[in-house]
Amino acid sequence: MTVKKSERLIVKYITNQADQKEIEKLTKWLEKDENKITFKEFVKTNYAVDKVMYTFDSTEVKKQLSERIQSEKSVFYKRRFSSYYKYAAILILVLGSFYFYTNSTLFHHKDNVVVPREDDIVLQFGNESEQTIDPSEERNVTDKFGNIIGKQSKSKLVYTNTLSSGELVYNTLKIPYGKKFEVQLSDGTIVHLNSGTSLRYPVQFIKNKGRQVFLTGEAYFEVAKDKAHPFTVNTQEVDVEVLGTKFNVNSYTEDTSTDIVLVEGKVSLYKGQKTNDNQVYLTPGLKGTNVKGQSTITKAEVNTDYYTAWVKGSLVFKNESFASIIKKLERNYNVTFINRNKALGKEIFNARFDNEPIEVVLKYFSDSYAIDYKIDEDEIVIR
Repeated sequence: MTVKKSERLIVKYITNQADQKEIEKLTKWLEKDENKITFKEFVKTNYAVDKVMYTFDSTEVKKQLSERIQSEKSVFYKRRFSSYYKYAAILILVLGSFYFYTNSTLFHHKDNVVVPREDDIVLQFGNESEQTIDPSEERNVTDKFGNIIGKQSKSKLVYTNTLSSGELVYNTLKIPYGKKFEVQLSDGTIVHLNSGTSLRYPVQFIKNKGRQVFLTGEAYFEVAKDKAHPFTVNTQEVDVEVLGTKFNVNSYTEDTSTDIVLVEGKVSLYKGQKTNDNQVYLTPGLKGTNVKGQSTITKAEVNTDYYTAWVKGSLVFKNESFASIIKKLERNYNVTFINRNKALGKEIFNARFDNEPIEVVLKYFSDSYAIDYKIDEDEIVIR
């Protein structure tokens, strides 16, 4: 079971939304000691229930568990619940979640908890086959002939560090909303891929030819230096050429502009065919922006941390409209927002969240700006 799937089950269990099969999966998962620790830490981190670890009444928990089982009318269902009951002691020792559910104001209503969708990371080989990537696994990655071309180490994919003299063979990584991933290309370049991003790249770069990748979405590049082989990122609107540097590229299809923020080194930006006249150069601390449909690329000084914080799991909103914020929240958490307060969409906000669950983000906006919302699993309606 992937980390995201286990977290989803924990949330549903704590909020009393888990069905029979989900409870069985969770209790089976909790047989392993390391998963008990994960369960405990996830709930402590995301729901601030540290005091519960010391105050819950295990007798009351057992009573409620028993009543829940007895309330089932089907003999078959009771029999299935006996398996769950067998592991009740594990759940009590780990957290005492039912006590928390009945006594904490945070979970008095089911609609206070978001249940994000679960989509897979996909690795596509050329224009042919594809396979899903489980971030909890470690394995070799092979081509269609069975040759090892790289290795997956959980949430990172590392390709063999060689140059080829043959033809270019491409792979494509597709990262869904709600997930992030990292890939190390065959030249040693490291690319951090944000939610909702697709990166097409050669399995091996070719000797005496430029290194070229194709990006839709957002990525942070740490390009390996190689003067003989310039590195180019092709987006929908702007191309970025470097020799070795660190920079962030934001080029989502649905956004109105493409932004390139330089952290280290030097890059040139251009649209269409590169010439001596149409290149715009960035030095560290500058952002290059191209509004879709326009030919010009503008430059501005920025705090690069605002644009790269996502690599470490943070969300930073600086002078940003609420409409833009909820779009980013959709990507980051794989949820859907329906904003029925059109005037609110134009309001400007500043905020920062460091690896917070979406419930915390929503509560912040509600408490700080009196924003009213309703949750229905993976859908949040702004009223």
